[in-house]
Amino acid sequence: MFTQFGATAESLSKASSLVLRIGTDAHLYDDPDDVSIGPLLDSRYDSEKVDAVKRLLALIAQGVDVSHFFPQVVKNVASQSLEVKKLVYLYLLHYAEKRQNEALLSINCFQKDLSDTNPLVRAWALRAMAGIRLHAVAPLVLAAISKCARDPSAYVRKCAAYALPKLYDLHHDEDNTALEELVDILLSDHSHGVVGAAAVAFKSVCPTSLFLIAKSFRRLCETLPDVEEWGQIVLVEILLRYVIARHGLVKESILFSSNSVLHSQDDENFATSGDMLDHHHHHSVVGTTCDSNMVTVMYKSYIEGQKECFTQAGCVKGDDDKLDLPPLTSSTNDDVDILLRCTSPLLWSHNSAVVLAAAGVHWIIAPRKEIERIIKPILFILRSSQASKYVILCNILVFAKAAPSLFSLNYEDFFVFSSDSYQIKVLKLEILSTIATESSLPNILEEFQDYVKDPDRRFVADTVAAIGLCAQRQPVAASTCLEGLLGLIFHESSISSLSQLDGEAGVLVQAIMSIKAIIKHDPTSYDKVIVRLACNLDRVKEPAARALIIWIIGEYCSVGQIIPRIVPSVLKYLAWTFNSEELETKLQILNTAAKVLLCTEGEDLLTFRKILSYVIELAKSDSNYDVRDRARFILKLMPRNLTSTSEEETTSCSLQNVGIHHEFAENIFSGRTHSTASSAKSGRIYLPGSLSQIVLHAAPGYEPLPKPCSLHASDLELHMELGDETKESAERMAKNNSFGTGDNDVSSGSSFEESGSVYDSHHSIISSDSEGNEISSELNEIGHSSLEVMHDDWDKTLINVSDASVDNDQGSQSAKGNLSALISTDLAELMSKSALESWLDEQPGLASVQMSQRPPSGSISINNLDCTVTPKIHTLLDPTNGNGLRVEYAFSYEVSTISPVLVQIEVFFENCLSESLVKIALKDGEYTSRVDSSDPVLEEHESLLPTDNAPSMLPTEEIASLDPGQRLKEVIQVRFHHHLLPFKLAVLCNGKKYLTKLWPDIGYFLRPLSMSMNGFIEKERQLPGMFECTKRCTFKEHIDHEKDDDTSGHSDKIILISRTIASKVLSNSNVCLVSVDIPVSFNIDDASGLCLRFSGEILSSSKPCLITILAEGKFSGPLDITVKINCEDTVFGLNLLNRVAAFLP
Repeated sequence: MFTQFGATAESLSKASSLVLRIGTDAHLYDDPDDVSIGPLLDSRYDSEKVDAVKRLLALIAQGVDVSHFFPQVVKNVASQSLEVKKLVYLYLLHYAEKRQNEALLSINCFQKDLSDTNPLVRAWALRAMAGIRLHAVAPLVLAAISKCARDPSAYVRKCAAYALPKLYDLHHDEDNTALEELVDILLSDHSHGVVGAAAVAFKSVCPTSLFLIAKSFRRLCETLPDVEEWGQIVLVEILLRYVIARHGLVKESILFSSNSVLHSQDDENFATSGDMLDHHHHHSVVGTTCDSNMVTVMYKSYIEGQKECFTQAGCVKGDDDKLDLPPLTSSTNDDVDILLRCTSPLLWSHNSAVVLAAAGVHWIIAPRKEIERIIKPILFILRSSQASKYVILCNILVFAKAAPSLFSLNYEDFFVFSSDSYQIKVLKLEILSTIATESSLPNILEEFQDYVKDPDRRFVADTVAAIGLCAQRQPVAASTCLEGLLGLIFHESSISSLSQLDGEAGVLVQAIMSIKAIIKHDPTSYDKVIVRLACNLDRVKEPAARALIIWIIGEYCSVGQIIPRIVPSVLKYLAWTFNSEELETKLQILNTAAKVLLCTEGEDLLTFRKILSYVIELAKSDSNYDVRDRARFILKLMPRNLTSTSEEETTSCSLQNVGIHHEFAENIFSGRTHSTASSAKSGRIYLPGSLSQIVLHAAPGYEPLPKPCSLHASDLELHMELGDETKESAERMAKNNSFGTGDNDVSSGSSFEESGSVYDSHHSIISSDSEGNEISSELNEIGHSSLEVMHDDWDKTLINVSDASVDNDQGSQSAKGNLSALISTDLAELMSKSALESWLDEQPGLASVQMSQRPPSGSISINNLDCTVTPKIHTLLDPTNGNGLRVEYAFSYEVSTISPVLVQIEVFFENCLSESLVKIALKDGEYTSRVDSSDPVLEEHESLLPTDNAPSMLPTEEIASLDPGQRLKEVIQVRFHHHLLPFKLAVLCNGKKYLTKLWPDIGYFLRPLSMSMNGFIEKERQLPGMFECTKRCTFKEHIDHEKDDDTSGHSDKIILISRTIASKVLSNSNVCLVSVDIPVSFNIDDASGLCLRFSGEILSSSKPCLITILAEGKFSGPLDITVKINCEDTVFGLNLLNRVAAFLP
């Protein structure tokens, strides 16, 4: 085509596709690795970084592993470009779980972004933090979610709700009270998007804490139509569970109405009548015709669960057992009424899952006369949604089985289309056979006649089964169905004799099985059908079909007048063809011969004995062992006089059929079977709209409905009282955030106090006696002897006077000028600029806290403070739990000479009894026998330390005896698995063992690092960005010291504050004081500019860790303290920052 222009169809197609790709990123997928990505990630230009990360995401989409670029991508997380930051976050979320250690390097930037003025950045940061599934950062994630749950932006609060399930995955075995409180706060939110996300969090975190719904139930119902679709599904389920747990079942509903009838004596006519008498409430309920057995099973499955339902006698033995009525409520109940009213609009949702959820609510608690409102919405989505057709049909089938008349007028909607899949065709056939009525059955059977001609013989077999079900449920059409089935049998028999087609045998067998099921209801009326089957037995060649016909002949051999006459001829024919039959036919011939013999009396008895004896002889020499075993079984089971062939034995033992063998034979072959439960009882029923209803087993996360009225009023009242207090505090916080007052109490520092308090409030012991009982108790901090540390051995000048001229940061001023442009529209509408800055914990006009490295005015630097260091004493075992033995411990400032990973701890033993204690020792609670030899430092001590995979301690000598009042000190060396995880310790005394926990203090995972002030500043410059983290707190301890010391001079006050802060730091961490910058100010009450620097290095990695403390404020009041940590180990630095901010106030 167009050869004169040199063009082909292929080239034109390529050209058109190139035109369509102009202006898109589709070219990245052609050859995303055609350029060097590494240099682009290190580029100075944001556009090149964007292109590089996009290429990485394109490779990820194609299944390529690009995790080796992780370190280069992580460093770009601090980029100021929103586009770069967004793409980097997407990359981090994908590889956060795979590269957890590298992902931890960016946590500091995430925390900074949580205080960004752009809500999108805050939301991205929270999503990235929650995506790092590591227990070490769980406290930080919890604090971040706590802060974002109160964010002014609804989108950030929504992301906080979605982050709760991720955090719960890490804490599902722990106390989740804090998570429940956050869910409670988010459920009370006024944003519809947040409420939907909070419902998802509720279902994952605390699905059984339905008392949280009580105070917000009506508001949640009213909000329901406005919540996003997938949130509506979860919220509808939660509200339904609350109503049932709070008020119980509705007495007018289909579940309760059917169950109440089971207590009456006339429930046999319930399935065929529209009226029923409620004996408990003396009123009539007129509604949809229901199958009482099916509804009973449905009720038990909904409330008790599938497994519990079928393990109880009421669901196994049949209709004899009675159901106990559950607690009841009325449809006029306010909560029931508002839930039904608010879910009614959802029936016409475009989302089929929402429609099924709303229909499930009406199915369970709506009055029977109102259930019909779910019909049209369900049929509408059945016609309009092809993707969800199978799911909808599965739920319709359950509804139809319980209430067949519900969809009986709409049977045409379930006619099969040629485009339907096989699974959908089968469901439609079952529904049609269930809802068929006397008036609609002719049309349905006419439709089935077309289905029988379908090329898919498997579908034809299912159609034949559906015809049989229709005949059983509508006996008036049984004769018509039988005629059609017999004609089909003869047709299929002729086809199968001519050629073997796939599926023809299945159609033939299914047709005979359907006839067998129909005959079973009234054998006397269908004796001619049995005769026709017997007469055409030689035409049927399929072994399974022949076996079924033989079974029918043997089962009903004595029915009517015609069948007994043809049975001898049939048995003779079967005996003659026995050797040529297949296995299943042979077995059925043996059974039929035995049945006929048991049922026969008179002149034919001898004939049947001879036939049975002949068949048994043939079977005894058969090549198949199943046939031989069946022959021997029948021979031993049948009485000897029945198997005898002589006339004399027959005369002498003619009617002696009272033996036990004859009884057994009659019970086995006579066809008398015990009544079994109906087919409804053997079905699997789950809540409407659930995944379990589709897969027919309890899917992960599936829970039945709560017990009716299981939510007690006392629980609701207690929660309402606590909820009112929480609401008042939240309103006060919102009030402070909504006006431009800039309350300093709302800060990021306060949000992280929970993670820092683990060192103070989480010290607990687990004391156990010889039987292993554990008792938890809080530890008391007891003052101890002071230890003076003098830092006078450093090679530097004692006092340095610095210049007052310090350059101002122009970047800060530019950030101040552009702050208003960074504030998004939704935040500006919610609060003023100053209030937003206060909530974000930022100084007005600054994007982040920038600590200057030198004081803003003239200062004096000193490096020696005669401060007193008092180490903290913690209680490991108190005398009450230790039977008079008190064990205390304090972290030592000495560094282990054996290995840098060991932490030295001083342990004090004291006898508080009036008698001696013996055999006192400390043992590792989790000691393992494998020795770690990988550490070269520990080679000579490898016999003393366990493996490196768990905490360990060097063994100590046992204390033989401890006299009354005596106090001894032991030094132990412990290797902690993590600086946040406790070490399990066992205290042995007097032959008893007490299990305790030794909680680490991150401040003593350091050793002092001596350096000059210039070296400190230079090292600080080398650790910027992600290696730097800051936090604010308030310092008040100097006020009490000032009252005790009557010092009025400025220099005395500043020295007092410096000593107090330095003493606090040195008493809680093993670092050294580098310098103290004392400001020279003309204001005698001004302490602004006071700066203390401390340095240390991590024991395990020897990485430097710098601590800078900057004070602002006046001597007479509390000081605003800003703590900054510079450390290469970001996680360690974050946890150390929280620790310092926790002990300073």
